[in-house]
Amino acid sequence: MTPRPESSGSHPEQPAEQRRTEPPTPARKKPAAKKQPATAAAKKSAARKTPAKKTAAAAAKSAPAAKATVQKAAAKKTAGKTARKAAGKVAEKTVGKAPAGRKPSAGAAAGSRVGDTARTAPAPAPEAAVRHAPPEAEIAVSPAVDAGDRERLLAGWHHAPHSVLGAHPVPGGVAFRAFRPYARAVTVVSGGMSVALHDDGDGFFSGLLPLREVPAYRLLVTYEEAELDTEDAYRFLPTLGELDLHLIGEGRHEELWTVLGAHPMTHQGVTGTRFSVWAPNARGVRVAGSFNFWDGTAFPMRSLGSTGVWELFVPGIGEGELYKFEITRPDGSKTLRADPMARRTEVPPATSSIVTSSRYEWGDTEWLERRAELPAHRAPFSVYEVHLASWRPGLTYRQLAEQLPAYVKDLGFTHVELMPVAEHPFGGSWGYQVTGFYAPTARLGTPDDFRYLVDALHRAGIGVIMDWVPAHFPRDEWALAEFDGRPLYEHSDPLRAAHPDWGTLEFDFGRREVRNFLVANALYWCEEFHIDGLRVDAVASMLYLDYSREPGEWTPNEHGGRENLDAVVFLQEMNATVYRRVPGVVTIAEESTAWDGVTRATHHRGPSGFGGLGFGLKWNMGWMHDSLEYMSHEPVHRAYHHGEMTFSMVYAYSENYVLPISHDEVVHGKGSLVSKMPGDWWRRRADLRAYLGYMWAHPGKQLLFMGQEFAQGAEWSEAHGPDWWLLDPHYGAEADHRGVRDLVRDLNTVYRSTPALWQNDTEPSGFRWVTGDAADDNVLAFLRYDADGSPLLAVCHFAPVVRHDYRIGVPDDVPAWHEVLNTDQARYGGGGVTNPDPVKPEPQGWHGRPASIRLTLPPLATVWLRPA
Repeated sequence: MTPRPESSGSHPEQPAEQRRTEPPTPARKKPAAKKQPATAAAKKSAARKTPAKKTAAAAAKSAPAAKATVQKAAAKKTAGKTARKAAGKVAEKTVGKAPAGRKPSAGAAAGSRVGDTARTAPAPAPEAAVRHAPPEAEIAVSPAVDAGDRERLLAGWHHAPHSVLGAHPVPGGVAFRAFRPYARAVTVVSGGMSVALHDDGDGFFSGLLPLREVPAYRLLVTYEEAELDTEDAYRFLPTLGELDLHLIGEGRHEELWTVLGAHPMTHQGVTGTRFSVWAPNARGVRVAGSFNFWDGTAFPMRSLGSTGVWELFVPGIGEGELYKFEITRPDGSKTLRADPMARRTEVPPATSSIVTSSRYEWGDTEWLERRAELPAHRAPFSVYEVHLASWRPGLTYRQLAEQLPAYVKDLGFTHVELMPVAEHPFGGSWGYQVTGFYAPTARLGTPDDFRYLVDALHRAGIGVIMDWVPAHFPRDEWALAEFDGRPLYEHSDPLRAAHPDWGTLEFDFGRREVRNFLVANALYWCEEFHIDGLRVDAVASMLYLDYSREPGEWTPNEHGGRENLDAVVFLQEMNATVYRRVPGVVTIAEESTAWDGVTRATHHRGPSGFGGLGFGLKWNMGWMHDSLEYMSHEPVHRAYHHGEMTFSMVYAYSENYVLPISHDEVVHGKGSLVSKMPGDWWRRRADLRAYLGYMWAHPGKQLLFMGQEFAQGAEWSEAHGPDWWLLDPHYGAEADHRGVRDLVRDLNTVYRSTPALWQNDTEPSGFRWVTGDAADDNVLAFLRYDADGSPLLAVCHFAPVVRHDYRIGVPDDVPAWHEVLNTDQARYGGGGVTNPDPVKPEPQGWHGRPASIRLTLPPLATVWLRPA
């Protein structure tokens, strides 16, 4: 279901403009009996007939108990009230009375509904607006805020400030109330009228004007050294419609970012910013920011009912303002929190949210139209993983846009994967402990600057995958942890909430509003920033209740199992929603276990009884660990570990896999990829080149972390990034590093032009072993096939010797083979042992094949051959 626009109001069957301007009418009043006692029944009756119920009820309680005429009641008012009433009569003469039978103006109508909330019932017909009895015939009430409302407003836990503040029709006229701490005076200005309100103390100001209806008005607020001419924030209707609130309550608002947070807008003809936040446990919420000197006392928000949403439209506030929400917890204490839906933040370590809107004009229409032509698992998919802050330290999003697309395109990668870009307080977390789920990190620029980078990559033909972290969040006291005084985003059970590995908190996936927050967040990055894929971090930690927990530290699910059923539902909902709404986007699971059906469709059940999780691809962590373990051994010992290189083919088609050599494999003492190889520098580079050739030929997509493409020797550090100086022509070993990078470029070039290497990655028909058991020779040989049956032959040799006339079995329907890639070529830094001429099959059967070819196998090298 598509949410209704935010200005749609409370009547979806009416046009939005009509809902904004149609003037409601206060209920008609009967003249008060001049000598009628003010009994309790009479008080209740008067309260029911008064539009501003609370005010009228308070007034009824203060009415004289004895029989008296209206004139006597008026005479008993204090001198201050008499003076204000006199001023009001002058104002009435200035403003004028509405002629009988004429409808109120739109401005008057807007003012007359200041006290309404999201739960307000439809107003009566506008024709009744002029049927008020003359003010002289009504019991005038005190316009001052009563003691109870006053206390709640001062304490910051008033649920309905709009029902008290602003302008309200009451017996005797219109009551104006303002709450402006530190102000010396507040004046109501309407047309030619200018009336000072009475100072009631503690920042409260009030006045009763004998008007028939609420006029369009402004407030003139006088401070010690300044005077502010402003709209009254408490004269506006709610900015969220009933459909929005209904969807939020159901946890199914797929465009949640359009209704919660801070949004500059024009509301009832006035420009300002709508603030809204979900805080169902809060006793009260106020907005504090740079526009009110971080004192939210005068900016209480209203509760929009059972949804737990609080809202306030603040006129005159625009982009660039800093803000937070001041929340009164259930115990009465207060906490100042960043906006969970903030779309822009301050640069860490500052933590404020920033009012923002986007004006970016995209130029990637052609890319978006083309990206859905092939699903990711049937398309070339070669990924360069990047940590933006350290790829070229010091560059902004826009400066990166001038360098990164060109670099990635030159190397032939189809996609970049960006380590998390959502805002995070600690740079050393690399973005995996997120506090601003809807805001690109401000370290590198604005949200529109990040859009510029994505656009530049798309225009260069590069897809953009983003690491997304829905598993957990940090405990920072200004962020999501116990946001409104109680567990809200995290699970209420401390054992379920605490993540044992990272000291963070896990999301409560069983709460529909939390699932909505995360599902909408996934859509937000794809729709607002044109992200082409989400690599979902730490999926295994979400799926298992006993993840990193000892017996007694977790509770089984309702079936007695260890599966987190709430997380399963969340992941299924997220994947189904993303694939439905954003064609061409791929979701990728970083999942390290044997969970059944990670990339199976959500509506297809597997042997375990669960529907698939619905991901498009899954990281093959088993392949990564096994293959790197094999490569770490001296070649003389590799024969005893040969199965570590062949085992991946036992399960290669159980999921749609990505082969990842990611940042996790080159940090925290693990060393860089080249440093994992044994032997001297020459052998390490040769092993690395042979390994990359094997990786690109293996079924599955491939991912390589930055710096590994040129054999960086040191492990990665976010403080300084890749060692680009290794490619400086003045550096003595520059050719060694440039050679590996040249190989990566050629691997991608041949890969993209050879459908056999990617078209049938997920089909067993796309792969055939030639020899998987030549352990003593350290040789692996296999065939890859495209959809038309055209083959590529890959031969991997992980021994440091040359093997001449090595016989390989091949099909007999290929007249000749030619070498298209050899990792031992001299220009890559190898020894130049190649097979330069086409190789013709011989009729001698070998490896169970009817024909065979004889090759020269270079030392520590991979060779690719295609039909000549």
